[in-house]
Amino acid sequence: MAYDEGLAERLRDILRDQDEVEERKMFGGLCFMVSKHMCCGIVGEKLMARVGPGNYEQCLSKNHVKKMDFTGKPMKGMVYVEPDGIAEDEDLAYWVHICLQFTKSLPPKI
Repeated sequence: MAYDEGLAERLRDILRDQDEVEERKMFGGLCFMVSKHMCCGIVGEKLMARVGPGNYEQCLSKNHVKKMDFTGKPMKGMVYVEPDGIAEDEDLAYWVHICLQFTKSLPPKI
């Protein structure tokens, strides 16, 4: 599955000042790792956001957000944000901020 390269560039711009950012092809799309932890990514045209279990229900209540059910079973702590929910740069930055907050709360990987 191809992913939205324009969205990838927008994510690169937002993550530019973060330490230890890597890109990996994953889930048929592109995943951005921060400090070796999955942070966010792109599947098709959707943002795959790792918001964490504590933010999960609140994030699902927002417009244009769906459960991430890539495997057929919802992955708690992961959501998809539809293109309309990330059309503006401020909206995309909001979601990336939530992902970074959760990712940075995780213990370091060796």
